[in-house]
Amino acid sequence: MTTQIPRFCPHLWLRRDTSEMVRLVPDRFGMVRPMKNMIDKEQALRHLIDLLAAEGQTGNEGPVAEAVKQKLLAAGCRPQWIRENVSLKRLPEQFTIGNLIVKIPGTVKAPRIMFSAHLDTVPLCRGAVPVKKGNRIVPQGKTGLGGDNRASVAAVVTMAETILKNNLPHPPITLLFTVGEETGLHGAKAFEPEEGGSPIMCFNLDGSGRRNGVVGALGAARWIANIHGKSVHAAVNPEGGVSAAVIAARAIAAVKAAGYFGRIAQGRCTGTANVGSMNGGEADNQVMDFLKVTGECRSHNPASLRKISKVWKTAFEKAARGLKNDKGECGSVDFITASDYRSFRLKKSEPVVQRFLRAAPQAGREADVEIINAGLDANILNEKGIPTVTFDAGNFNAHDLNEYVDIPRYLEACKLAVVLAAEV
Repeated sequence: MTTQIPRFCPHLWLRRDTSEMVRLVPDRFGMVRPMKNMIDKEQALRHLIDLLAAEGQTGNEGPVAEAVKQKLLAAGCRPQWIRENVSLKRLPEQFTIGNLIVKIPGTVKAPRIMFSAHLDTVPLCRGAVPVKKGNRIVPQGKTGLGGDNRASVAAVVTMAETILKNNLPHPPITLLFTVGEETGLHGAKAFEPEEGGSPIMCFNLDGSGRRNGVVGALGAARWIANIHGKSVHAAVNPEGGVSAAVIAARAIAAVKAAGYFGRIAQGRCTGTANVGSMNGGEADNQVMDFLKVTGECRSHNPASLRKISKVWKTAFEKAARGLKNDKGECGSVDFITASDYRSFRLKKSEPVVQRFLRAAPQAGREADVEIINAGLDANILNEKGIPTVTFDAGNFNAHDLNEYVDIPRYLEACKLAVVLAAEV
C-alpha cells in the first residue's frame, strides 16, 4: 500500500482496525508505506546467522567487528562514518581491538541518539554453528550459540540498513559496538560520549529472555583478598604454620552464617555476594602461606553495597587475626575493593523512557519497563550521562548449551529499533 502526502508532513498514522495504529513514513518521492512492513525479514535472518557464526570472544572481537563493518558498508554507510579501534588504549592490554563506532548523519534537525550492543561472546560459544529449527536459531554442536549478544548486534545492523535503504527520516544516529562486556563492561567503560558525538540518549540491546524496557539495574563492587599465612613443613611441624586456606574458610563461613553470602536480606541491607575464585599454594606438604580469593558484591542501593563489602572485609581481617600458630603468630590479609559499576534507575518521565514506551507497541511489545538484578553496558552509559534504556533481541538461555534465538522476538527487536530510530 502506498499513498501520496505533502512533503512537509514527516509522518502520519493509518488505523487498520480498532486495535492497531500503523505508522506511515514518506520516502524521498513523498510516497509512504507502513513502517512495520519495511523490515526485510530474510535479510535480517541472514545478518543474524552470519554474525552468530563470526568468532569474537572477549578480547578478540576482530572477526565479528569486521563482519559488522562490511555489512554496514553494504547497507549504505560511508567509510568516513565508521571509526575502528576506538578507546583501544584505555582497554586491558590483551585486547586486540577497541570499540566500533558509526556516526550516521541525520536527515532532520534533531539531537543525536545512540544504539549500542556488545560484540563479544563467552568462550562456550567458540566455533558455534547456527542452524534454523522452526522459529528458532540453535547451535548445531556442543557449544553455546552466542545470541548474547549477536542477536542484538544483528538487530542494530538491520535497523541501520532499513533506515538507509528506505530513506526514512531520522535524527543523527550513533551505533556503538562495544568490546569486552562479558568480563567487566570494558568497552563501555573506555567509551567517552564525545567519541560518539555526545548523544542525548541511548537504546542498548542486550539480555537473555523476555525483557521490557530496562530502566534500572544494580551496582557491583569486586574485591580481592590477598591472604598471607606462614609456611612450614606440613608433616614435620604443622603446629608452626598459619594456613591461608583456613583463614579463607573461616572468613567465608562467618559471612555465610551472618547472612551475607548469596542473596542478602538483612533489614534494609539487600543484595547478593559471591566468591568467584581461589588461587594459592605450591605443594601438598607445605602449609599454604598465600591464597588469593576474589569475589563480588551487588546491590541496587549504594549504602547496601558499601555495607556488604565492609562485612566481607571485616570477616577476612578477623579470621586472619584469629588464626595463630604455636608461637602466637597470626596471618594477615590485604583486602582490596573496587567499584565495578554503579546502580541506576531512570524515571518514567525521562525522554528516553517515554520514547521507548511510545515505540514498543508499534513493534508488538508491551509498553512497560522493569528493574533487573544484573549489570549492563547501560550502567556505565548512564553513569557517563547518557540516559539508556535496554531491551532484548530474542536471545534465551545465555551462556548455556541450550541457548537459542527466538526468530519472531528477534524480528520484533529489529522493528522496535527502526521505530525508535525514525521517530522525529
